[in-house]
Amino acid sequence: MITIKKTNFMVEREPLLAPFGFKGGFVNELWQSIISMEDLEGDIGVGYGVQSVLWSDPQVYTRWGNERGNVFMNEITRYALLAAQNTSYETPIDMLDLLVAQAYDYASRVWDGKPLRVTFALNALVPVDHAAWMLLSHKTPGIQFKELIPEAYRSMLVSRHDRLACTPVVSYGMTEMDVTALLDEGYFVLKIKLGSDPNQDGDPEKMLEWDIQRLKEIHQIAGNRDCLHTANGKIAYYLDINGRYGSKELLWRLVDAAERIGAIEHILLVEEPFPENTHVDVTDIPVRVAGDESVHNEKDAMERIQMGYGAFALKPVAKTMSMSLRVAKLASEHGIPCFCADLTANPIMVDWNKNLAAHLLPVPGLSMGLIESNGRQNYSNWEIMRGNHPMPNGSWIQTIDGQFQLFPEFYEHSGGVFGRSGYHESLLGTHKSK
Repeated sequence: MITIKKTNFMVEREPLLAPFGFKGGFVNELWQSIISMEDLEGDIGVGYGVQSVLWSDPQVYTRWGNERGNVFMNEITRYALLAAQNTSYETPIDMLDLLVAQAYDYASRVWDGKPLRVTFALNALVPVDHAAWMLLSHKTPGIQFKELIPEAYRSMLVSRHDRLACTPVVSYGMTEMDVTALLDEGYFVLKIKLGSDPNQDGDPEKMLEWDIQRLKEIHQIAGNRDCLHTANGKIAYYLDINGRYGSKELLWRLVDAAERIGAIEHILLVEEPFPENTHVDVTDIPVRVAGDESVHNEKDAMERIQMGYGAFALKPVAKTMSMSLRVAKLASEHGIPCFCADLTANPIMVDWNKNLAAHLLPVPGLSMGLIESNGRQNYSNWEIMRGNHPMPNGSWIQTIDGQFQLFPEFYEHSGGVFGRSGYHESLLGTHKSK
């Protein structure tokens, strides 16, 4: 049993190379939470989180903007840390169960608008959950990721991939030259952000028109390229609508357009087409529909399975590793494939994601596991951030031909995530555990 005695918290604001467009909006920086939790024995776990206000609840972004929205998420993290003090847990999953309701209730009292999305609270809890896992890992030096996972959840971690397909993001502002450059680098799964609001007037017809034109442009670039790593030999499209389509009709019209332009066979996934409170059966949609923001817990996952969803995007870096394991277990029991999606994570958190992705069965149509990672595309200081990784030169860090290579040393060191970053520990004023 681990009992938390003391906590600490700080934030670094990381600028982006260019405004990053998705969910009908844009962000130009992402706040990085860095926390520490010390237990009664003096052991310390350092945890990280990436705050994404626009992704986790667009209503907060729309009303308060990125600055005030980030301060709000900070406040939730601080509240959760105070709640964690003097709390005891056997596994981080136990701790998360205690904190989710408290954090959400606190956030809801501060926010006086429409009900907050649970994802906003989960995003704020990521560094707390991460620190809890780090603290647990220090109790058994040299332990590997899979060994750290409770037995009840370990059974669904059945793979041990030697490669992961890395999908970069194609955001609203990327040019045709940018997309060509990604393909020339060897990337073969493109995560295409749809659901734009081109005139900032909320018109769904203009949004759909923009989305169809965007898909046409990308298909003209990627449609004739061969691929060795997909079942049909084609570049794969992972369409991320981020809950922007208010009706099934809009999705059908997008699918029909994809059929007309010859892109339908390229579509690996259509992620989160509808707002989370819109319950639509997608059994008849001729492409695999994946849940993301709408899946906060097992109950939500079960509802999506019953609606015909065929995959789940797991986000340890956005909704905690603990909740991701819960959803992955349920999905495995129902034969639903999962993969790991990004939140423009920093290099350490990319490898936190990578540890889970390395053990999940492939999404049908791919010959390997799948993970999204777009931080290198977007952060101004990516190389500096990589230098703060405990193992910055690990063979698994950089992509080669659109893939992360997972040699045995990746598994031996769990991607370096249980190591220590001297830079961050010095900022927090922590010391090495006993």
